[in-house]
Amino acid sequence: MSTTRPVVVYGASGYTGRLICEYLREFGVPFVAAGRSADKLKDSMDAHVPGIETADYDIVEVGHDVAALTELLQDASVVCNTVGPFSKHGPAVVEAALAAGTHYLDTTGEQDWLITCEERYGADFAAAGLLLSPGIAQMYTTGEIAAELCLEKPGLDTLDIAVFWGGSPTIASTQTILVNAATSRAHYLQQNQYVEFDPTQGLVPLVVPGQHELALSLPWGGTSHPVWYRTDPRVANCKAQGGVFNAALMNGVPQIVAGALEATKDMSEAERDEALTATAAQVMNQMPPRENPRLNKSLDSVHASGPLGRAHCVIHGNQNYKQTGLLQAYAAYSLLQQPPLRVGFASGCKAFGHRALLGQLRAFGLVAEPVLTTEG
Repeated sequence: MSTTRPVVVYGASGYTGRLICEYLREFGVPFVAAGRSADKLKDSMDAHVPGIETADYDIVEVGHDVAALTELLQDASVVCNTVGPFSKHGPAVVEAALAAGTHYLDTTGEQDWLITCEERYGADFAAAGLLLSPGIAQMYTTGEIAAELCLEKPGLDTLDIAVFWGGSPTIASTQTILVNAATSRAHYLQQNQYVEFDPTQGLVPLVVPGQHELALSLPWGGTSHPVWYRTDPRVANCKAQGGVFNAALMNGVPQIVAGALEATKDMSEAERDEALTATAAQVMNQMPPRENPRLNKSLDSVHASGPLGRAHCVIHGNQNYKQTGLLQAYAAYSLLQQPPLRVGFASGCKAFGHRALLGQLRAFGLVAEPVLTTEG
């Protein structure tokens, strides 16, 4: 069935999907909570979305195929997709959005999926006057905001990005991490070319502003940033690393990933996916509790440099999943009011403006005022 409500949240029963619905309610945007199970969607809306009784929404059960999703999106202006792994499940939603004439947003951090979006679908979305913006999420967009603040100083061409947060990945995020590690490689940007991270690199200690203790980081799939900046004329080099503040959890990630890859290396694709899903369930088999701002802190740090200048921006925040929910909801809300700054494949900052996105995060109390220092 099609819907007369302008925004569809696909995967609304999941942790991030529920938060997008919560913020759409706060913006007063009517929406459809869509997914594969109407019962699960209803239970999720009723139990986990504060103030849902005041929201204008509908619940729609839909099959995960292009035809069914195209019908669902036929009268919608925006779809917020949270169903991952996106490299596996994303194409059907993107193709449906293009067929229906609907702007597409998602929360991915899968670098290979961003590259696919840019190379396979970007031109078609641009020709249709539609936005294709994967990766609007705290782990990527908040760091991009910090990078853009640095790049307001001309002459800087190198970005060194770090992102950390307190808490642990959700069930879906854990599964995505394992699938992504098994099926793709992580890249950074060097002189506008993708260069593969050394897969044997392991954990890298990083200096984190605001604390004496070093934090442990991983390439985390390479992140979205090298893809977004590959065609930006200001930037030639971009490397991003990140992780959680919990050192014990970070120490366990490489072992879990290595064990899963070794165990599944000779399996068929279907067998591998099933095994990785089971491994993910052993790591995280329940929905994390609602975030606590005293515990679930975030930190985005960007060093930008050039031949004769430097800039450093730090954004301290809290509740990274709520940041993602807000960024998605605001992007949808904005698209209902006016065209994006750029159509086709574009990051959140390129589509909506980094200062506009920062203003929303600040207005909802999710990030502090950025600390920006420049030299040269």
